[in-house]
Amino acid sequence: MAKTTFPTVDKCTSIGREQHTVVADLDGTLLRGRSSFPYFALVAFEVGGILRLLFLLLATPLAGLLYDFVSESAGIQVLVLATFSGMRVSDIESVAQAVLPKFYSSDLHPETWRVFSACGKRCVLTANPTIMVEAFLKDVLGADMVLGTKIATYKGRATGLICKPGVLVGKNKADALEKAFGETQPDIGLGDRDTDTPFMSLCKEAFIVPPQPEVKPVTMDKLPKPIIFHDGRLVQKPTPLIALLTVLWIPIGFLLACLRIAASALLPMPLVYYAFMALGVRVTIKGTPPPQAKKSTGQSGVLFVCSHRTLLDPIFLSTALGRAIPAVTYSVSRLSEIFSPIKTVRLNRDRAKDASMIKKLLEEGDLAICPEGTTCREPFLLRFSALFAELTDQLVPVAMVNRMSMFHGTTARGWKGMDPFFFFMNPSPAYEVTFLNKLPLELTCSAGKSSHEVANYIQRVIAATLSYECTSFTRKDKYWALAGNDGTVVEKPLLKANKVVGC
Repeated sequence: MAKTTFPTVDKCTSIGREQHTVVADLDGTLLRGRSSFPYFALVAFEVGGILRLLFLLLATPLAGLLYDFVSESAGIQVLVLATFSGMRVSDIESVAQAVLPKFYSSDLHPETWRVFSACGKRCVLTANPTIMVEAFLKDVLGADMVLGTKIATYKGRATGLICKPGVLVGKNKADALEKAFGETQPDIGLGDRDTDTPFMSLCKEAFIVPPQPEVKPVTMDKLPKPIIFHDGRLVQKPTPLIALLTVLWIPIGFLLACLRIAASALLPMPLVYYAFMALGVRVTIKGTPPPQAKKSTGQSGVLFVCSHRTLLDPIFLSTALGRAIPAVTYSVSRLSEIFSPIKTVRLNRDRAKDASMIKKLLEEGDLAICPEGTTCREPFLLRFSALFAELTDQLVPVAMVNRMSMFHGTTARGWKGMDPFFFFMNPSPAYEVTFLNKLPLELTCSAGKSSHEVANYIQRVIAATLSYECTSFTRKDKYWALAGNDGTVVEKPLLKANKVVGC
């Protein structure tokens, strides 16, 4: 057997491998997990929704039986058929680019990565469909070559079938390696199971990766490229059990989300905090907010400068204050406009018009703004737009943090109208609102500071409070990475004095 033929990967030295070529399997080798089901489940849910995920779950027992008692190839073919049949190829590629890298990178095997990353030329040989894994392996891990299973397509859609020579397992892996490298013999082969023996035998050195479920994955800071932007609705990697629980919870969670949204939209704002508590939404308030501005005395409103986690940030700010705080936003869906309990005004990216509008709103009272312009899920802050700093010296930084156990309340690729529903579909979502000290006058533009200096200072203060990292990334960077566009929203006619909330 392979595991008795080859030494284990911890015996492989990683020093002086800069000129060497490594060929590694994926599941169980580069990744700790030996099952590819979670990644098929992610594609199924993100492209096909709950019904496709349910169909994959129903097909999984058959795939498992075929995998264990017939062949590895037969089991994988069932997963491919159940997941991909009828899907647009562009949708699969989009999920592979925006969703899967986050989950793959969180399961990287430390010993294999130590050897793989030390080599100058890196190749991955896997039974998984190339379309699923190539973006992660090349963009994040720096693989030079990815040899995987090719799925059949017709008129831009996947048929669910496999192209010849079939699933890359056993001899097919060895054949693919020989075809790719010709007479050249790779220096290192890494695998984890008996069916990897044929390709490992073609390498100068070969090492087996033993199953070690207890081994801890590579931490994100050790990756060559940090995962700052990622998309998708699911928070946890969908193992068969988690996928089943997700399917069972969604109908219940949707009804619960409707109830929570109705409570926030219909109840007076001072009561929303207590309604959220009763409905399982945890709101933690830290710091001391400033008193409400009094228009009768001519006092200018305070501008709450918030970090941006979801489009619900202004609502939870208002919940923490016990009063509705208007917010300026960039873009929202019509559905969010209908259900929002607070008033917001859309920015139109015209600097002069936006500045005039914000000044008028501040004359009427307090106002909230999220100068990042879009959300970020990871512990990073995007670049703060400096416009707000020019308009007032009454600035209060607010650090926003949220916690979700099942669903993300943001999306770049999907329909943003469902963002509030997915957030409130979590069994017990949480928001933490931290009010920081009001910015001293000597640190504002009125004291001679530039707007960029003020914006960068507030970004650093919020980042230090949250233990986040400041970046110079913008909305455009995020949308190019996740959706293949610059995030520009086509302008639509504004609603008449409606209540809206933005993303």
